[in-house]
Amino acid sequence: MKQIICLAQDEWSTTPSRTQQLVGRLKDVQVLYFVPARSMLDQSYRKRGRRVRPNVTVYTLPPVLEVPEDMRPLFALEQRRLAGYIAKAAASHRFRSPLLWTTCPDQVHLLDKLNYDALVYDCFQDWSFLPPDWEGTLAQLADVVFAASPALADRLSPCSGNIAVLPYGHTYALFAQCPPPPATSPVLGYAGTLWPDLDLWPVFYTAQRHPDWRFLLLGRREPTKIMAKLKHLPNVGMTGRLPAREVPRYLSQCHVLLDLRRKEQAEDILSPRLYEYLTTGRPIVSMLEEDQVEAYPDVIYAAHSLEEFERMCVRAIQEPPGWASQRRREHGENAAWSQRSAQVSRILNTAGLLSKK
Repeated sequence: MKQIICLAQDEWSTTPSRTQQLVGRLKDVQVLYFVPARSMLDQSYRKRGRRVRPNVTVYTLPPVLEVPEDMRPLFALEQRRLAGYIAKAAASHRFRSPLLWTTCPDQVHLLDKLNYDALVYDCFQDWSFLPPDWEGTLAQLADVVFAASPALADRLSPCSGNIAVLPYGHTYALFAQCPPPPATSPVLGYAGTLWPDLDLWPVFYTAQRHPDWRFLLLGRREPTKIMAKLKHLPNVGMTGRLPAREVPRYLSQCHVLLDLRRKEQAEDILSPRLYEYLTTGRPIVSMLEEDQVEAYPDVIYAAHSLEEFERMCVRAIQEPPGWASQRRREHGENAAWSQRSAQVSRILNTAGLLSKK
């Protein structure tokens, strides 16, 4: 059985992250899954590894100081501390020649302190705020690089010739059985955290002009000016945070689903939310940046201005039943995490990285 050391960015959770979905679904592997400490006071690293699946054991790394690289002695000391903890856990599980799965450019500092026979780097976000040589070196040394979008792949292409575009996925089964919407006046819905940098002006603009439509915002909200304005509109409702299993039930009330933009969001990284929307088969209206390339132009109504957003909403509401709904469901099914993980497995097997040693 192939052994994998995974250096994750998020805790192992009942709401799985990308890393958990991809690595946790691999077959015939034994995984040691290392997660960062929650704070400098987190003592979880003193506990034994937690077995979350028959083949997956989760460890919390010891907390380390955020030391700039130019403070070399202290920086190196903290990196040795992390590497020593990982190596000790690997030895206790009799790991020999594991595959090392990395998820962040700062993990490049651990490479020369760990024993492994193959390296994977999963670039799932834009790390341009970190020193570029960190990611460049990590990508150059990796046997395989996965990139969450074509733009990320292009950025890394000078450093590696073994890059595969691997978009985000979603939990397909949760949304596949979403029933048709009720025969009521139009309901337009958005599912996701209402972050301070989420552009909600398209909703405000359209809701003001169509008081007979209802807008449903699903998710935890952060107080902002636009949020206060939306609360005063009688046709806008907000649920607050919902358990993931409840979201499909609320989306089933909607006739049209809205894909809004965050200011800090990388332009071509598609959110799992979009795949969830596609799986329901419902019309989708997406707000894009001025020069942004449209995703799934055959089945998504794209807008680049407030006025166009309103027009696209009208078109989406008037969409006749037909092939578009079925085509969306096919796109959603192809983006299931099971499909993404199977793609990872095929690539790693083709490269010989999952062979037993």
